[in-house]
Amino acid sequence: MTPLRKLWIAGMALGLAALALFLVQAFVQARPDPATPALWRVEGPHGQSAFLFGTIHTLPHPAAWRSPAVAQALAQSDRIIVEIAALSDEAATARAFEAMAHTPALPPLDQRVAPASRGRLAAALAAIHRQPGDFTDTETWAAALMLAHDDGDPRNGVDRALLADTGGKPVEEFEGAARQLAIFDRLPETAQRRLLAEAIAGDQTSPQALAQAWRKGDIAVIARETGQGMLADPTLREALYTGRNRAWTAQIIATMAHGGHPFVAVGTAHLAGPDGLPAMLAARGLRVIRLQ
Repeated sequence: MTPLRKLWIAGMALGLAALALFLVQAFVQARPDPATPALWRVEGPHGQSAFLFGTIHTLPHPAAWRSPAVAQALAQSDRIIVEIAALSDEAATARAFEAMAHTPALPPLDQRVAPASRGRLAAALAAIHRQPGDFTDTETWAAALMLAHDDGDPRNGVDRALLADTGGKPVEEFEGAARQLAIFDRLPETAQRRLLAEAIAGDQTSPQALAQAWRKGDIAVIARETGQGMLADPTLREALYTGRNRAWTAQIIATMAHGGHPFVAVGTAHLAGPDGLPAMLAARGLRVIRLQ
């Protein structure tokens, strides 16, 4: 066989191998990851009912989360309640963010973190091609949200997928984008700086680990994480977690008392631990049963 013939055959083999790899990757990416997220049924003393479903806001790949138990819960519900109903209206969210995120003549961002964190801040800024001085009119909480790292894609988020196919059920929201951002905007500067430090910290639990816990419905792992990082700070915990859960608990009870049967879909962290929605609803005298 001539050298030219050998090269041609080798090239064909490499081309076929590359094509096979592409097809395998395309198949894997197109096939949703199986998932059985946490799901509870809530029962009142007079036949009231609700469901609590744990979502995740971003994922690397789509997930097949509509299990038979979830499908049945949706069928038995008369409405869907989420954190933000207009989740796909990114322009409105951006407008709300811009309206709250700026205050003139703030210190450069590297002066708002401890000296030991400035190397991590520089790396986080380099990743988005920015400098500390670019944030002199950006409030610290807003910078923290801009720099928070997540390998997932919000287009694969479960909240967004649920809202894209509600089965014709009406959708209500606990907060909406503007009210949710306002929670951050009201934080004292000390808490905002803790939020920034956590956003750039290199020792956070990986998003992949949290996504895996969500897929398995592993509430023990999620509960452990809700006691660490930024949620270990009392001010941040009250503002971002416990206080919101109390407000949502009251809204769920009010909806049930008026004859509603809601399917409540919120980030799984809000369903974990002694300050989670299942525990708060149980403490108010409702029966809470884990279904999945």
